[in-house]
Amino acid sequence: MSQALSNATASKDGAGREFLAFTLGSEEYGIDILKVQEIRGYEAVTRIANAPEFIKGVINLRGIIIPVIDMRIKFNLGTPVYDQFTVVIILNIGGRIIGMVVDSVSDVTTLTPEQVRPAPEMGAAFDANYMMGLGTVDERMLILLDIDKLMSSSEMGLIDRIGSQA
Repeated sequence: MSQALSNATASKDGAGREFLAFTLGSEEYGIDILKVQEIRGYEAVTRIANAPEFIKGVINLRGIIIPVIDMRIKFNLGTPVYDQFTVVIILNIGGRIIGMVVDSVSDVTTLTPEQVRPAPEMGAAFDANYMMGLGTVDERMLILLDIDKLMSSSEMGLIDRIGSQA
């Protein structure tokens, strides 16, 4: 079993792991539910000058100023549309709080090790380093993201940037 696969499927009881399923465009993604602090409706953000386009800005979450990332922009999935289904998933990554804008949230899915396949090689079009694998449930396929790796990557610059503000 590959390291990515064992990371994606390891759990204390061996029965499987829970993933929060969300959509971006026509694709469904999954992230480890243990990284999710809460889910909120989309609200206006305060823009930050000179921030990368995918960083929508910041919001005040009960007295904590947190950055908000638009995943549709980050993954080049076209112009985002904000409607009643748009949500912000509040993540806790290494003790840092980050907001992630997605089109909608579907459900929480438990995946057993047998339901997770290694991430395919995608070439330069998509960095598979941020994928833990592909989860399959009946006819559904979830692209499982390693949200820790993605949010702490140097291109995001979030963890260092947040750390310097604290």
